[in-house]
Amino acid sequence: MAAVAKIGKAVLMQHEYVEMRNGGYYVAGSRVSLASIIYEYRDGAAVETIRQNFPTLSLERIHGAIAFYLGHQQEVEAYLSELEKKWDELQR
Repeated sequence: MAAVAKIGKAVLMQHEYVEMRNGGYYVAGSRVSLASIIYEYRDGAAVETIRQNFPTLSLERIHGAIAFYLGHQQEVEAYLSELEKKWDELQR
């Protein structure tokens, strides 16, 4: 959801690209997990390649998700680490 704030004559627009739901991070308004995007990003995939792999997402949403990750890297890395631990436990 976009929020609009007027400062003098300038208009600042804000858009949320990531949301927390059901205990996980997701690209807002989609069923795509933030982890899916970030794993590809960390593996060196170009945004356009990520877009091809997740055609329901716009380039804007992918860039927004990556920007969220970069702005909250410590928090997201801790979350990804927990996901990996849970996955490892399920594989045993």
